[in-house]
Amino acid sequence: MPLMDGIEATKLIRKINNEVPIIAQTAYVLDNDEKLTIAAGCSNYISKPIYRNSLLSLINKYLKKL
Repeated sequence: MPLMDGIEATKLIRKINNEVPIIAQTAYVLDNDEKLTIAAGCSNYISKPIYRNSLLSLINKYLKKL
């Protein structure tokens, strides 16, 4: 994103809405990426390559909670 990264965007979203599910997606697979995204307020995390069944399972997990 040209104006901010996903962590910053998540923090702004959480100031407005603490209930909406946010699933972070990244190409990076560093050891602390998942911890950083969850600490920023993301509901969950998925890294590339993204497999359809894994993504759909994750989405369904949060749709059931709504």
